[in-house]
Amino acid sequence: MSTTKLPVPPEPLAAEVFDSHCHLDIMVGNRQASSGDPVAQAAQAAQASVESILDQARSVGVTRLVTIGYDLPSSRWNAEVAELHPDVYAGVAIHPNEAHASTPEVLAEIEALARLPHVRAVGETGLDYYRDWASKDDQHASFRAHIEIAKRTGKALVIHDREAHDDVLDVLADQGAPDVVVFHSFSGDAEMAARCVQAGYHMSFSGPVTYKNAGYLREAVALAPVELMLVETDAPYLPPTPHRGKPNAPYLIPLTLRCLAEVKGIDPGELATAISANGEAVFGTW
Repeated sequence: MSTTKLPVPPEPLAAEVFDSHCHLDIMVGNRQASSGDPVAQAAQAAQASVESILDQARSVGVTRLVTIGYDLPSSRWNAEVAELHPDVYAGVAIHPNEAHASTPEVLAEIEALARLPHVRAVGETGLDYYRDWASKDDQHASFRAHIEIAKRTGKALVIHDREAHDDVLDVLADQGAPDVVVFHSFSGDAEMAARCVQAGYHMSFSGPVTYKNAGYLREAVALAPVELMLVETDAPYLPPTPHRGKPNAPYLIPLTLRCLAEVKGIDPGELATAISANGEAVFGTW
């Protein structure tokens, strides 16, 4: 098992904020990490509980989070955890890499989970052309089905978009997007951000925005209006600088948020307050 040390906590924020996208089930070992997943292995080696993850996040001003499903077991687990913890909301879906599993029966259960009051998002769903674990036909069919579930349940649609920007936007336009759309771990450039702004889609920025070689992401941040911005970890993945290669967790949100604030030229506390308000607009009141 990996012996990677966990990152030290950053300086606390002056205002509360929330993590719009993480995977609690992976962090606590509910889904055992494979030998090819050293970051998740290291996170699980810490033997954290949901309670300890929440406590550590609160210590730096990250008071709430949204834990996201990517298959049926993780969606069930996250829905159960959200029911038990008032500071946690859940998202439920079949990840595009698992789109071959989006059978009518599975999608019916995802929709049933999405109707629960503590489940506030349908996601993560979308398209992933980086990996070929599922065919494009299966991914498109699954994505369209999730869009309809989001519309029927009135929940936010959380999108996984990896090397598929144009097709994701085309499917949303063709299928008809739900009222609230979030691009999780936004990975586009300023041109992509401008298209999202025009459509009124929210952009959730994660650790890579802090990376030296990610100038295109900071250009997207500069263009994005504050009212369409969210911040996330995707924990245990995508840790911000200077912790690349280590496990991520909600308590590292301040590092990403401070980078966003610097790019926008505003006070981090002001941005945290705005993002918290955006979170309630997207996921509902806590």
